[in-house]
Amino acid sequence: MSNPESLPAHLAELQLVLDRMPPVAAMQIRVVSYRDGMLDLGAPLAANVNDKGNAFGGSLASALTLSGWALVTLRLRLAGFDADVYVADSHVRYLAPVYEDLHAQAQAADPADWEGFLATFAQRGKARIGLVARQPGTAGKPAAELTGRFVAFARR
Repeated sequence: MSNPESLPAHLAELQLVLDRMPPVAAMQIRVVSYRDGMLDLGAPLAANVNDKGNAFGGSLASALTLSGWALVTLRLRLAGFDADVYVADSHVRYLAPVYEDLHAQAQAADPADWEGFLATFAQRGKARIGLVARQPGTAGKPAAELTGRFVAFARR
């Protein structure tokens, strides 16, 4: 990571981007934190509730996907790169109902992959990385989990 002092500014910038997307704004998604390689996005259950009183599956999938997008975007910006980031593919597993606020926590599937991802991006102007995003559940087990690949392309 290049300049840790720039982290709060980059997190605030991510929040502004999220706020400009109408569906994301309706979900009330907030950047909660970034530490130890994990980005946490939060959203109130009240804005993402289904007919059973728990978290809507579409909201969980969206929050998990957005946490992956935001993590890759953040890591690129901290390394000094400007890129467009997309989800290339993903798979979501719903493991237990969520009766609390959403917390989509994304990290690299293998933390060692960041070095190669950033080096490839620097060399080719594009790169991809595998991520895992989880909604915490009970007893240390996730209530939902997304595995996916995210791809970044240099902005021209």
